[in-house]
Amino acid sequence: MSGAVTGTTSDAPATERLPSLWRNRAFNLLWTGQCLSDTGSAMADLALPLLVFQLTGSPEQAGFVGTVGFAVTMACRLPAGVLVDRFDRRRLMIVCDVARVVVFTLLACAIEAGRAHLVVILAVVAASAAATALFSTAEHAAVRSLVRPDQIVTAVARNEARAYGTSLAGPPLGGLLFGLGRALPFFGNAVTFLLSLVAVSCIRRPLQQPRPPAAAAGAASASSAASSAVSSAAPAGTGGGGAGRQGLRFVLGNPFLRALLVIAAPLNMAFTGMIFSMTISLRRSGLSPALVGVVGMVVAVGGLLGAVTAPALQRRLRLPTLIMVICWSAAALMALSVLLSASIATAVPLAAAVFLGPTANAALFGYQAAVTPDHLQGRVVSLLLLAATSAAALAPALAGVLLAHVAGRTAMLVFPLLVAVAALVATFGSGIRSMSRHP
Repeated sequence: MSGAVTGTTSDAPATERLPSLWRNRAFNLLWTGQCLSDTGSAMADLALPLLVFQLTGSPEQAGFVGTVGFAVTMACRLPAGVLVDRFDRRRLMIVCDVARVVVFTLLACAIEAGRAHLVVILAVVAASAAATALFSTAEHAAVRSLVRPDQIVTAVARNEARAYGTSLAGPPLGGLLFGLGRALPFFGNAVTFLLSLVAVSCIRRPLQQPRPPAAAAGAASASSAASSAVSSAAPAGTGGGGAGRQGLRFVLGNPFLRALLVIAAPLNMAFTGMIFSMTISLRRSGLSPALVGVVGMVVAVGGLLGAVTAPALQRRLRLPTLIMVICWSAAALMALSVLLSASIATAVPLAAAVFLGPTANAALFGYQAAVTPDHLQGRVVSLLLLAATSAAALAPALAGVLLAHVAGRTAMLVFPLLVAVAALVATFGSGIRSMSRHP
């Protein structure tokens, strides 16, 4: 095993002294704060289109608000990676939380005062999306500094469980609060960001390794990351291509990260597209909206259970084997879900496929955190997130076009085929087969 994988970096003595994950105060503070703020964000994500529709009566304007948020997030993703690698990550996260507390408090006050015009809402959405893009990139990059190398995959799996759990709890709570008062979900969201701010402020461990002087960046890279990773990173650190291109060079120069880039995009597009297609197909078949919602909840519960069991699954198989088994199994389960797409039974194989998703994410992104030098974490994470989330965002549009012009089941087969593409890359590409068992 190379040094990059075994954790023999310059910060190894510090990481060896870290406690078990459940006793790791710094990680648990960050995780708990994000549980709260993610729940608040899920509340606001449900309440925002409801608010716009209530104010304007226009579904187009309600949808436009969500599009603006996505566009700002994508535009900020790569600059966020550069900032996360250049500045103190804790301070950046605190600034982001302060900004989100302020804008959502102002929005709630504007609603109470009857001044929540569309321009105000768009400004809040844009500011929040920019802050969230920066915060989430910093959080992903910080995990490597907060846990031991052998805990990274488990830490990523816990973050996956958090995401599924808050996506289940947030929307119902947001709907309840919106029914009680239009401003309440946004006041609540501001409170959750305030609690996140307190949690991040209480973290005493550094969230990144010390940054070496620019003149010595190449040498410092070689001492702070192990052999195989640094051989790719050093030219990026010393070249003249600009900070934003250093992460791209590192990703393209590393076989595993290249494979991850190719695998993550079709997987995310396939899962998002299948869930959207299933919803439309069930409504076409005459299933009531309430039952469609139940089906969606079953799928989400599958993801939550998958995130909880991901560390145990990861320990039982070698990482390359695990990724190949997951990809091929997900492709088969999605194909079965397509065959059952006219009935509520379609939720069962799709939930089983979603159950496997967190394990794949934990293994892939956990390994990414282990093999990427700390001074490039932000840029590498931002590139991978940009590829994955962009593909997922395009999935509903692709599914809509296919369902409108191609017979239902034939249209939906596109998404199992996308997973099969990821499975082929995992099976025959050298990047995934190069993964070691313990990052």
